[in-house]
Amino acid sequence: MAYKRNVDRLPIPPRDAKVQNVVCHFCIVGCGYHAVSWPVDRQGGPQPDRNLFGEDLTQQQGAESAAWFSPSMYNVVKQDGRDVHLVVMPDKGCVVNSGLGSIRGARIGELSYSTVTGTLRDRLTEPMVWRYGTLSPTSWDDAVSLVAEVTRRVVEAQGEDGLIVSAYDHGGAGGGYENTWATGKLYFGSMKVRNIRIHNRPAYNSEVHGTRDMGVGELNNCYEDAELADTIFVVGANPLETQTNYFLNHWVPNLRGTSLDKKKAEFGGEPVDRGRIVIVDLRRTPTTAACEVEAGKDNVLHLAINSGTDLALFNALLTEIAARGWVDRGFIEASTSGFQEAVRANQTGIDEAARITGLAPEDIRKAAAWIAEPKQGGARRRTMFAYEKGLIWGNDNYRTNQALVNVALATGNVGRPGGGCVRLGGHQEGYSRPDYPGGRPAPYVDQLLIGGQGGVHHVWGCDHFKTTLNASEFKRAYKRRTDLVKAAMDSVPAGDREGQVRAVMDAIRQGGLFVVDVDIVPTQIGSCAHVMLPAATSGEMNLTSMNGERRMRLTDRYMDPPGSALPDCLIVARLAQALERSWRAAGKPDVADRFKGYDWRTEEDSFNDGYRQHEKGGEFVTYARLRAMGTNGFQEPATGLEGSGPAAAGTTTGGTPGMVVQGPAVESTRGKEPVQQAGPGTGPSAAAAPPTGGTERIVGTKRLYADGRFNTPDGRARFAAAQWRGLQAEGKQAEKDKFRFLVNNGRANHVWQSVYLDQHNEFVRDRFPFPYIQMHPADVAELGLREGDLVEVYNDNGSTQAMVWPTPSARRNETFMLFAYPTGVQGNVVSKGVNEFVIPNYKQTWGSIRKIADAPEATRKLSFKSQEYPAS
Repeated sequence: MAYKRNVDRLPIPPRDAKVQNVVCHFCIVGCGYHAVSWPVDRQGGPQPDRNLFGEDLTQQQGAESAAWFSPSMYNVVKQDGRDVHLVVMPDKGCVVNSGLGSIRGARIGELSYSTVTGTLRDRLTEPMVWRYGTLSPTSWDDAVSLVAEVTRRVVEAQGEDGLIVSAYDHGGAGGGYENTWATGKLYFGSMKVRNIRIHNRPAYNSEVHGTRDMGVGELNNCYEDAELADTIFVVGANPLETQTNYFLNHWVPNLRGTSLDKKKAEFGGEPVDRGRIVIVDLRRTPTTAACEVEAGKDNVLHLAINSGTDLALFNALLTEIAARGWVDRGFIEASTSGFQEAVRANQTGIDEAARITGLAPEDIRKAAAWIAEPKQGGARRRTMFAYEKGLIWGNDNYRTNQALVNVALATGNVGRPGGGCVRLGGHQEGYSRPDYPGGRPAPYVDQLLIGGQGGVHHVWGCDHFKTTLNASEFKRAYKRRTDLVKAAMDSVPAGDREGQVRAVMDAIRQGGLFVVDVDIVPTQIGSCAHVMLPAATSGEMNLTSMNGERRMRLTDRYMDPPGSALPDCLIVARLAQALERSWRAAGKPDVADRFKGYDWRTEEDSFNDGYRQHEKGGEFVTYARLRAMGTNGFQEPATGLEGSGPAAAGTTTGGTPGMVVQGPAVESTRGKEPVQQAGPGTGPSAAAAPPTGGTERIVGTKRLYADGRFNTPDGRARFAAAQWRGLQAEGKQAEKDKFRFLVNNGRANHVWQSVYLDQHNEFVRDRFPFPYIQMHPADVAELGLREGDLVEVYNDNGSTQAMVWPTPSARRNETFMLFAYPTGVQGNVVSKGVNEFVIPNYKQTWGSIRKIADAPEATRKLSFKSQEYPAS
């Protein structure tokens, strides 16, 4: 598809091209890549001594050659103010992906900002303020001082509850430990903001409170465990599409039987065999089809469950396993509490579970046997439990999550090789913040905003118009409130700052809302903003984060951010300094003093202030050590150091031959979720270790809980009572009874998250001009539809649009729609119903479908073939 990118040939990297470490900033897997760059007026040659790869490029390269890159991996970007060729290509030496590149990560190059090739030209480049009826460019000082003045006056008038904050909690894509520490220090440290929400849910909470309350953190195993497991039990997830290279590089070898030697080496004389897999999902996903091809249908059990009934299934599995005596009694007695009480409380017969879930009783029994029936000779079966949005965004998620962990604990599959009970994740993690100052449940922020509360809203890398539930009502209320402030600002000359601030405050007293939005691209919620601040993203700043096996790496800054964009942590520093000046000018020196300590000049300053001083093992972690450890990094938490050597620059990572990883192109001097945190000051000071470090290797932690001790005061994991309660969120059962179609939703391989970068990419927009809705062909015919037709999906919550994709594997009256797509927001039809901890229920939504139009030109040309991975 080179023609889509206006590229008919690619330059050859010269022998001395710069090579830097990159971790893909899209999904949680965090594949390792290399950023290769060199001056735009040079290139290498095909001879081995003239190119970076040391290969004879006059010859056809093999299918898995490291001496190859695609047009999607290439661009021309700015580095230290000069144009350079850039290639972002997979690192064969990274244990996460072993050189595989996903459809997302292998497009990092083309998703970079370039004034030469024109990619991502929609990036925000300068601060903007609402003036003259539009958002107009301004200086950093002007924009930040306005935000500080309005914020101070709202806090004076309403208290700190008058400030509402939306903030990401993730790692890649511009998040990372640097930026989450900065926002956390500002809002939880210098201020005590309670009215704060996460990017994908309407309150400040965890999606996995249930497992954490049992003492079991959700990212507790390593990717190798998928290769070692006897059985993989996966719930509400589609890892081929959404954790692609984790699935291909670690699950598939087990399913094929090619990881048997690794199992034999790990487990000695224990019987080993190719892995089996149980997939709990109402949909037949591409993952299911791929598993049948790789493992054989006899080794795949697809439990096509009724939507929202997982809890009843898990309780039946626990009941069956306990009754059969297939539990790990030694582990239960040594490392847990409450087992017998949980078995009694959660007692569920297989016939009862079959009635609730719609599954065949014999399939429930088979699943229990595959999970826990002892192997030949009595060896315990090793089962890895994995779950994602189908569970954590589903019905009664707190108890459902606990019910699954109950099964994992009962069978001794937490903390052992080939085990684990883990969420598969959406994005990488990079969460480091002081403790949240509010209680639990946290305030339902969307409802506060809809109800007229708060006066100022700080938005960091979020677009609730696409990624919240009850989105239709939220957007209507939000626009109404923010328009009041826009009208007030238009009524006073922009040069009269004091007059403008007074007008804004008058509008806020009448129900208005002043909004500052920090992001990398224009957003739908940003259309309501009064100030927009341009942020740098991964690769435009030095950024640390960890993946789904807690593998922490540093992505080097390999290009300049566009215009005057800054890392979020340095934006926080400017805002905190402006707030200090504003409070001091207002005669409140005691309040102003709370905003000291933000004299950061680089993102590393924020990292040293936060992660190194407050995270477990943080004293061992420096940029230099991470850079020296390349794309393999270490698995958190760090426990010490081993070895020593020369400075990190020039250290090889064991990847592509001839590649030498260098330091950052330039130093930046331009001025998942809440987890249990160590309190401020509990870690050794960052000053205890040299700020640049050496090449000592950081020693990490392969698996959590390998010592049998958990995150509870007594070190014992707690079994939980988790009884079935039906559809739990308010109004869900009535909605199901009223509307015909289940409107399931999720993510897909081709696009990611909220399509935040892909919406500005022609290649993706052409493929998916609208979100698809997959429907059974009989339902399509009954409604008089054809593939590519536009339909409206509607219910009492709102309406949205999608293009029809007939899908034979879909079940009657059950549909699947892309989540958070900009041209058709599925959240418009999701009710405001949440659980008692204000965790949203996106998955159980029902609605009606009607035709809007025959397939327009944009969809008539598309393919709607099955995406199933075919049998040979």
